[in-house]
Amino acid sequence: MENWLFASGEIIGKVILSILAIFTIVIVITRISGLRTFAKMSSFDFASTIAIGSILASIVLNSSQSITKGAIALGGIILFQSVFSYCKRNFEWFNNLFTNKPMLLMDNGEFILNNLRKTNVDAKDVYAKLREANVKDKSEVLAVILESTGDISVLHKSKDVELSKDILTGVKK
Repeated sequence: MENWLFASGEIIGKVILSILAIFTIVIVITRISGLRTFAKMSSFDFASTIAIGSILASIVLNSSQSITKGAIALGGIILFQSVFSYCKRNFEWFNNLFTNKPMLLMDNGEFILNNLRKTNVDAKDVYAKLREANVKDKSEVLAVILESTGDISVLHKSKDVELSKDILTGVKK
């Protein structure tokens, strides 16, 4: 009897076989396309990962969806992601059109209030990231950057090592 609490042995068997098949397909596609498939390097990568997860769930839980159809959909998304990444790497205009630039939120322990407003980030959120980065005082902070992925990076001041100019390449001040 099928209902919201129980499933028949046949349905459970189909779900298990679907999981085995589709995850095998994901592993093969990932091995072919590379580890970047699931890297969160940009908002597009994040959206691709969400779409892949949605397809996986649909195939596993919806018995009317064929594994072949799911494999084609997965391959299509990953192929599109690869083409998109290629275009970002090789065409500056394409990269500028589709990639958010990292934004400096804190410089030498001082908030850049205009950038906080532009990015819609609250100082409380930055303080939470500072705590995660084991910062005890704002004077320890060289820079806080909102990355193009939405992550927040904290760079600590160091007496021993000077900050390389390359590290802040592309960061809006």
